[in-house]
Amino acid sequence: MKKYSAILADFEQKRAAGELRPGQKLPSVRQAAEMYGCSISTVTRAYAELEKRHAIYSIPQSGYYMVEDEEQEAELDDGVIDFASSSPDLNVFPYRDFQHCLNKAIDTYKYHLFTYGDPKGLSALRETLVKHLADDQVFAKTQQIAVTPGIQQALHTLAKMPFPNGRSVILVEQPSYNLYLKFLEAENLPVQSIARTADGIDLQRLEELFCNGDIKCFYTMSRHHNPLGTSYGVQEKKTIARLAAKYDVYVLEDDYMGDLGDRRGFEPLFAYDQSRHVVYLKSFSKIIFPGLRIGAVVLPEPLLDRFHTYNQQGGAALLSQAALDIYIKNGMYERHREKIYRQYEARVETLHDAVKMYNDAGLLEVADVRSGIYTQFKIPQAVNLERVVDQLKRRGVLVGSGRLFYLSTYLQREKFLRISISRARPEQIHEGVKAVIEEVKRGMNA
Repeated sequence: MKKYSAILADFEQKRAAGELRPGQKLPSVRQAAEMYGCSISTVTRAYAELEKRHAIYSIPQSGYYMVEDEEQEAELDDGVIDFASSSPDLNVFPYRDFQHCLNKAIDTYKYHLFTYGDPKGLSALRETLVKHLADDQVFAKTQQIAVTPGIQQALHTLAKMPFPNGRSVILVEQPSYNLYLKFLEAENLPVQSIARTADGIDLQRLEELFCNGDIKCFYTMSRHHNPLGTSYGVQEKKTIARLAAKYDVYVLEDDYMGDLGDRRGFEPLFAYDQSRHVVYLKSFSKIIFPGLRIGAVVLPEPLLDRFHTYNQQGGAALLSQAALDIYIKNGMYERHREKIYRQYEARVETLHDAVKMYNDAGLLEVADVRSGIYTQFKIPQAVNLERVVDQLKRRGVLVGSGRLFYLSTYLQREKFLRISISRARPEQIHEGVKAVIEEVKRGMNA
C-alpha cells in the first residue's frame, strides 16, 4: 500500500476506534512525516484529501484539527415546544463546516478582503452561483446575478425602483411574508392584494389584476409559501409566467425555501419564464444560518442598471461571500442541504401522523405539506385565535398567529396557526400537536 493511502486508512481506523476525538489537534505535517516514514509532501497531500472530505480542518499558524460533532454542541433543550420559530435547528447548524471555509477564505482571498469589493458581489461567488442555480433550473449569466446582504434588502430595492413597464402597484398574496408586508405599509407604497389559500390562487382574478390593476410587479413564493407552506403546481407556474409576459408584469419570486424541497419535478417559477419577466431571489440563511446575511438575485437584463443604481446600501460582507463560495464549491452546501431536507421531511411526516392521531373530531384543517418547514392549521371561526396562542404559550408550546401575515387593511382573513417544524424536536411533535388540538377544543366550548 502506498504511504498516501496508508495514512488515510490509518486515520479512518483511529477515528472509528475513538482514538481521534472531535476537536483533537492532529500531528503537524513534519511530525506525521516522521511517524509514517514518508515525505512532507505525501502528508500534505493526505491532509488535503481529509480536508476535502471534511474530516479535518486547518487553522493558519495553528495546525490541523478533527471536525467536531455539531450535534453535541447544540444548546440544551429547555422544554419548550417551538412551533413558531423559522430559524434553522441549532442541531443542524454547520458551525465547523463554515469555520473551515472561513479559514480557507482568509487564506485564499487575503488581499481582496481589505478592499470594498464589487457592489454587485464577489465575482468568484457569482460565477459559482451560475452553476449552483443551474442545478435548480435557474439559468443565468454572471452579470445577471447580484449578491446582497440578505433578500430583504433586495426586496426593498425592487419595491422602490421604477420598472420598465412604467407602473407603480405591487401585488401581494394574502397571507404573505409578514416583514415584507410591514415594509410596504411603512413606506406607504401602492399595494393590491390577491387571496392565496392552501388550494392556491384564483388565476382568473390574477389575470384581471394584471390587465387592469396598474401592476408593476407581483410578489410570490412559488415553493414552500410562508406562512402556508404550500407550493404552486406546474400548471399554476406556467400560467403565471404566461400572464406576466402577456401583460408586461414582473414577478418577484422569493425562493427562500426552495432548497428544502424535493427537486425532482419541483422547479421554481423562473424555469417557466420565456419572456424575462421573473426576478429570482434566493436566500442562504435557512440552509446555513441566519447571521450569514447573503442573498442572490437573478435579474432580467432590462432591470440590471436600475437595480444597481437604486441598491445603495452596499453589498454583503466580502469574507462571508468568499466563505460561501468555498462552501458551495467543495460540495459542503449540497451535502448539508440533503441532510436537513431529510431531517425536516421526517419531522413533517411525524406532524401529519400526530394530526391523524389526535384530530379525530376534525377541528383542524391541515394543509397537505410534505416538505419545507411550514404548514397551516386552520381553526374554526368560532375560536378566539389569540386566546389559543396565549394559552399554548402558557403551556410551553409556541405557535405563530396567522393574523400577523396579512396587511392591516385586508379583512377577508383565514383563521389559522402557522406551524413550523424547524425548531421542534421530533420527540416533542406529538405532544405539541395534542396540546394545540386541546386548546382549540377548549376554545370551541368557551
